Amino acid sequence: MDVLSLIGLVLAFVAIVGGNFLEGGHVSALVNGPAALIVLGGTLGAVLLQTPMAVFMRAMSILGWIFFPPRVDMAGGISLVTSWSATARKEGLLGLEPIAETEPDPYARKGLQLLVDGAEPEVIRSILEVDLYTQETRDLRAAKVYESMGGYSPTVGIIGAVMGLIHVMGNLADPGQLGSGIAVAFVATIYGVAFANLLVLPMGNKLKSVVQKQSAYREMLLEGVLSIAEGENPRSIEMKLQGFMD
Repeated sequence: MDVLSLIGLVLAFVAIVGGNFLEGGHVSALVNGPAALIVLGGTLGAVLLQTPMAVFMRAMSILGWIFFPPRVDMAGGISLVTSWSATARKEGLLGLEPIAETEPDPYARKGLQLLVDGAEPEVIRSILEVDLYTQETRDLRAAKVYESMGGYSPTVGIIGAVMGLIHVMGNLADPGQLGSGIAVAFVATIYGVAFANLLVLPMGNKLKSVVQKQSAYREMLLEGVLSIAEGENPRSIEMKLQGFMD
């Protein structure tokens, strides 16, 4: 579990509620159902309007990566590629066939299968680069869905505030209701800005960092597979791939 994501979420919530309390406010003053409906519904509607279904569904499917990102073991991957190169050096490329059949990572399995099939390095690079680019683009587009939410929600919050003020102006005959009515109207603005800057924008950036880390791992595998295809020494391959370490 990504503990920093949990800490960040809790800290942001505590800071807003705690700051409101220290200023003499009450939690109930920040709770407003219509404002939440306007901000959340309006933001979601705008995002659905601009996003293809496949991209939106992918965005929903990777949401769990914020707290439980896929494990990327760069050091373990380098050791794995080095062991493949040692096997290829001792037994030939066909010696990698049993390894390819049991490899759980689809990207690594494809690279190993290309080696076993005797593909030229240029062909291997072309195929694996297309695969890498496609996966990275798909996941980055999904992560940008949350950035889009962060772009729309403050504006939708302002719309909610204006709607609330229109309602207040319609009750000018009752001055006793003006103060509380205006306060409630601006809750929508708080929701919009907080939803963007404390939730969906950080979520989008966290997802992009996870995607970039996965892409770096695949780039390492690509270079390793190409080095094996070119017959490089296992030690040289290991030293080259060490450059991918953070």
